[in-house]
Amino acid sequence: MFTYQFRPGKSDAPVLVLLHGTGGDEFSLLPLHEALDSEATVLSIRGNVLENGAPRFFKRLAEGIYDENDLHDQGEKLADFLVTFFKENQLNLQNLVFVGYSNGANIALKLLLDRSDLFKKGILFHPMYPVKQIADQALTQSEVLVTLGTHDPIVPVTESDHVLELLESRKATVTTLWTPSHQLTYAEVEEAKNWLQKITHG
Repeated sequence: MFTYQFRPGKSDAPVLVLLHGTGGDEFSLLPLHEALDSEATVLSIRGNVLENGAPRFFKRLAEGIYDENDLHDQGEKLADFLVTFFKENQLNLQNLVFVGYSNGANIALKLLLDRSDLFKKGILFHPMYPVKQIADQALTQSEVLVTLGTHDPIVPVTESDHVLELLESRKATVTTLWTPSHQLTYAEVEEAKNWLQKITHG
């Protein structure tokens, strides 16, 4: 079970699943609701894992080294939760768009890569994915916006390039925006707003 905030929107609007960074919670990304699409339904989820008291979506063994078993387990739990939640609230999974920042972007990327049968759209702010076990399946129906930092103190450029390679080599439709660092900027939010409008309204 996850702790979350749920704000219903218009039935034909996207359903934004907000996934915070390390130390955030279900309220951290709620301001993005108005910024991205005020008519959207929003489900903002708090990560179930604690690292020194800070909520995350999966464990890590050290900085930049993931506990891949826990990543898999937490990813499956999140996928199951979303499928059940959408069914119980009569929401369409095809309208789901992940909006993840940092650690939240990483768990979203895990589901976009490994559960593309269910999840096909995502806005990933500053993801990093040094993971060995990844499903090798085509993402030809997937659409992803990825923002990355040229001088990100947490995610090296080589790791950012790796994320893009994971998506592009599997034939996902990828839009990229490079920013200076790891902080979420106004330019990123504007790019995300425009991207979201494009994929949902054509």
